[in-house]
Amino acid sequence: MEPTTQALWEKQDAHKGDRQRLFTAVRESVGDGAVLYPGSYVDVAASFAFSTVTYVDMDRRAAQFFGDDHGVHEVIAEHGGPPSATIEFIHADYTSDLDLRPESFDLLISLYAGFVSEACTKYLRVGGTLLVAPSHGDAAMSSIDPRYELSGVVTSRSGAYRITADDLGSYLNPKKPVMVTLDYLHEHQRGIPYTKSPFAYLFSRVS
Repeated sequence: MEPTTQALWEKQDAHKGDRQRLFTAVRESVGDGAVLYPGSYVDVAASFAFSTVTYVDMDRRAAQFFGDDHGVHEVIAEHGGPPSATIEFIHADYTSDLDLRPESFDLLISLYAGFVSEACTKYLRVGGTLLVAPSHGDAAMSSIDPRYELSGVVTSRSGAYRITADDLGSYLNPKKPVMVTLDYLHEHQRGIPYTKSPFAYLFSRVS
């Protein structure tokens, strides 16, 4: 493993095991499948839980990290990832054409990388799942997208993640009256303050 690979991962994993616990909880909820992770940087923890992950990022350090294929697989093995883990890295802006087959992924990950759902839903199969954090506005974007339906929320307590589908109607209710539109979200480039604030949301693609 190249020293830079280990250093980049250790910096990413500042809260030891946090992302591994998150992705493990998501896999237990939605099952294993093909995962697309735009704006991943070097967060290879998705491969600790899922057997097939395609990462997308335009940062040169991410390209350097994933370029050390042997080192990346060592990191995955050290964290108990699937022995036959398949990873692909695309060094690109996820808003560009990624040359991926439409509706070929089971899970789309959107964590702190902007409007991933707007650009990449076309790659998620109908019936697949979007994991989206509330910051940067993408959860709000998904909430007004007719292709999606809220199917669960991810809560975090003392470093443990839990996914529930209970009382979903109590989520995504703005604290202040606001008309959530595409124009509003693009203008403000941030999340909507809601009355309840889970760690993340799960949306099912319904059309």
